[in-house]
Amino acid sequence: MTADLKPIRNEADYDAALEEVGRLWGARSGTPDGDKLDVLATLIDAYEAKHHPIDPPDPVEAIRFRMEQQGLTRKDLEPMIGPRNRVADVMNRKRGLSIDMIRQLHDGLGISAEVLIRPSRMDKVA
Repeated sequence: MTADLKPIRNEADYDAALEEVGRLWGARSGTPDGDKLDVLATLIDAYEAKHHPIDPPDPVEAIRFRMEQQGLTRKDLEPMIGPRNRVADVMNRKRGLSIDMIRQLHDGLGISAEVLIRPSRMDKVA
């Protein structure tokens, strides 16, 4: 392994590491370049987790995403959320999810309860 690897401490180091990853992309595992790529990816991941964290998705957006993935309609949500008007209220962010709804959506759609329990972004009315 080369000695020019160093911790990523700032955005300039981060940009340089990304550029180097671009150069090394596709290097075979177990080669010096492949090993350097693995170490850089680990360093970049750690820096991004600390300095560029990604917030979990909004519960309604997570439900919409899963509906799109599975080709579901709002009617398909009724067994998990309740009658059509309740589904509409939840999807339009006029009503929050109850604990029972969260359980049903978690079981039925496989969405993390940690995502579903978050408050919906009420200011982004659909």
